[in-house]
Amino acid sequence: MAALGWLTPRRRSATARSVLAGEASAEAARKTTQEVSEREPEFPVPGDERAAAFFDLDNTVMQGAALFHFGRGLYKRKFFDTRELARFAWQQAWFRLAGVEDPEHMQEARDSALSIVQGHRVCELQSIGEEIYDEYMAERIWPGTRALAQAHLDAGQRVWLVTAAPVEIATVIARRLGLTGALGTVAESVDGVYTGKLVGEPLHGPAKAEAVRALALAEGLDLSRCAAYSDSHNDIPMLSLVGHPYAINPDSKLRKHARRMDWRLRDYRTGRKAAKVGIPAAAGVGAVAGGTAAAIALHRKRR
Repeated sequence: MAALGWLTPRRRSATARSVLAGEASAEAARKTTQEVSEREPEFPVPGDERAAAFFDLDNTVMQGAALFHFGRGLYKRKFFDTRELARFAWQQAWFRLAGVEDPEHMQEARDSALSIVQGHRVCELQSIGEEIYDEYMAERIWPGTRALAQAHLDAGQRVWLVTAAPVEIATVIARRLGLTGALGTVAESVDGVYTGKLVGEPLHGPAKAEAVRALALAEGLDLSRCAAYSDSHNDIPMLSLVGHPYAINPDSKLRKHARRMDWRLRDYRTGRKAAKVGIPAAAGVGAVAGGTAAAIALHRKRR
């Protein structure tokens, strides 16, 4: 009995310690959850109508360059010959291998595209753009980035594509994804026919930031509450304009800059998470031919 009497208090003591340990663990978990919630407030903020999201297109929303995929579709429709195709194929190969936009190659693509669409009607290119999206672009949308855009839409916010691609093509893609609209490069047209000239310059680099700034002013948006997403260091001006910049599938220069600035990173090319996330995850020759072709935006300019 003495042995039993010695065991009983110990059992009670062990039980008390277990209860204490459990209560302490639960309290620590509650505090940790609260601290995480305080560090990472809900974003996007539901119902914030003065907030919006701006997404680059090439290699951010879609694998590869929209300009090149569109060129592939135009080649299929005999808008240009095999000699031009070979040049476009080289440009697309460079884009895929380097993962960055080479200004010289992009300029060549734009010049080629302008000459290709010159004399064609705007409505013709718009219709073809719908077909080309289904043929070459739909399957190249990054699901992860699409989920990020949907998170903004679900929160009641507007979502815009911002791209150097032709504005008509960008608009097709935005509509198919259920987004609000698109900002893109504008090509001159007279009486519904392309002249082979641009209106201004391609929507690239600093021009994107200016387009976002102008749209925000017109729409009554507060840029400090807006988000922007891009893969390219060329878009640092646009990313720096908003309160919530995100580097998506970033090139090396953007990755370094984002880490230095403590911007959030996400990489969908390998499925791995980058160091900082911020938004939930839910949130043949012809193929390379992308070269170009409609390179330039195609917005109607009326007399």
